[in-house]
Amino acid sequence: MQKHETSSLSRRTFIAGGAAAAAAAGLALSGCGSKPAPKSEVTPAPSGEPTGELTGACAYTSTNVNPIGNSSALMLAATWHVFEGLYDLDLHTYKTYNALAAGKPTKVSDTEYEVALRDGAKFSDGTDVTAKDVVNAFQKNMENGVYGAFLSFIDKVTAKGENAVSFKLKYAFESLLEQRLSVVKVFPASQTEDDLKTKPIGSGPWQYDTVNGDDGGTIVFKPNKNYTGEYPAGAASMSWNVMLDGTARTTALKEASVAVMENVPDANAEQITASGATVDYIQGFNQAFLMFNTLKEPFNDKRVRQAFFYAIDVKKLIANSMAGNATPVTGFLPKEHANYHEASTVYTYDPEKAKQLIEDAGATGTSFTLLVNNNWVKDLAAQIKNDLDAVGVSCTIQEQKINWSELAPSDSVLPYDVMLTPGDPTCFGNDPDLLMTWWYGDNVWTEGRTCWKKDAAGRWSELQELMQKAREAKAAAQQETWNKCFDLIAEEAPLYPLFHRKLATGYQPTLIQGFEPIATTGLVFLGAKAVKA
Repeated sequence: MQKHETSSLSRRTFIAGGAAAAAAAGLALSGCGSKPAPKSEVTPAPSGEPTGELTGACAYTSTNVNPIGNSSALMLAATWHVFEGLYDLDLHTYKTYNALAAGKPTKVSDTEYEVALRDGAKFSDGTDVTAKDVVNAFQKNMENGVYGAFLSFIDKVTAKGENAVSFKLKYAFESLLEQRLSVVKVFPASQTEDDLKTKPIGSGPWQYDTVNGDDGGTIVFKPNKNYTGEYPAGAASMSWNVMLDGTARTTALKEASVAVMENVPDANAEQITASGATVDYIQGFNQAFLMFNTLKEPFNDKRVRQAFFYAIDVKKLIANSMAGNATPVTGFLPKEHANYHEASTVYTYDPEKAKQLIEDAGATGTSFTLLVNNNWVKDLAAQIKNDLDAVGVSCTIQEQKINWSELAPSDSVLPYDVMLTPGDPTCFGNDPDLLMTWWYGDNVWTEGRTCWKKDAAGRWSELQELMQKAREAKAAAQQETWNKCFDLIAEEAPLYPLFHRKLATGYQPTLIQGFEPIATTGLVFLGAKAVKA
């Protein structure tokens, strides 16, 4: 893991005892700088094995432990610790490092690569990791409705003996190859569907002991004693407490009953630091976005969608509801991203322009329901409603936990109008193609959520052609084509962010050594060790 490599990033750290700004190094979308040294050192057992417990308070819930296509904020993070890919992503830098792979892919031709496996790699049950296991994992993920779109460049995966895998690609994909291969986590080919749904096993430094991902539940991990990689478990056990309530997580961190807390509420940052803990804010891609039902009038008219973004005073929203911990959108990617491009359409607060666009679209007086996800974005809804009401559309707020299965592809028009919800696919990687593919590719988002693929007046097909051109392009030509994609997305806005959020993570430096927060959802304990106070 090439951890903590330098590059540019916006990061703000609250040190115990007060709020102190700290500049730090990091890569686009994430990064880590130096932090206070722990007050005590790790005390290993006489045998050299780690002692103590790593503990975290998690802000999301899920019961899906299946590593195939896993997209839940909680269980995807757990997957990072239990499984390995051929290559894994350092979520602090978004650089890949060799995991099950012995080295970089060997290029046979522009569309053929071979990857040798690490010597001695074993699953937690003691069985060897073989090429058959890797091929099976890729095939299952390529067929998956979530990860399949990320892997669409692969034509075929085959075993080359027991310890190497061959990839035949549909087209040249060299610049993004290792990042994208890291999406797939490997498990024994012998595991059944029931095994994968209950307690799957991997080759990572940790293995599942007990799993209860419901609110109030706990996921308990134990070290994988058969792990042969570079980042063994840093404690005798690890427990993640699932606490959806921000106050409960805050109390747990203040009282040091957990070492790390995910998703610190902005209002609680100062009291957490006063207790002796640290809070880090890291600028990321994490966002609140508006999603439109593009098959439903008047939201099938891009002028109406654009009007919403001109109508909302985002700077006021950030100041009042986010305590300043977010950045207005000037392009699909935040400015810290290496591939940032200022979009040809930048939405700034302009209610008169919003009124004119709504009038031009014949939508003045439209009444609609704003479906608001029952999580941190609900605090944004009141101002958004007021801003939209002020430009001539009547907004009714409907707050509820979103049942995403109800927004699946359908022959009928989906029942919702506009949705306010958060999202952040950088938990899978941060290359522009992956991020655009998540929301705008040929998948459930465009088939059954925005329904943009079905909108005859939209430009979905044009975007797909541009994205494919960028996949096959190199260097400057690739960036130039991505820029055209960013411009198109901003103009059409079937789903578009209001702001990019600075993600806050709290931790007790006296309880954990080597921990560094990331800029996306989830906690990473790889390389961290429990500290004996």
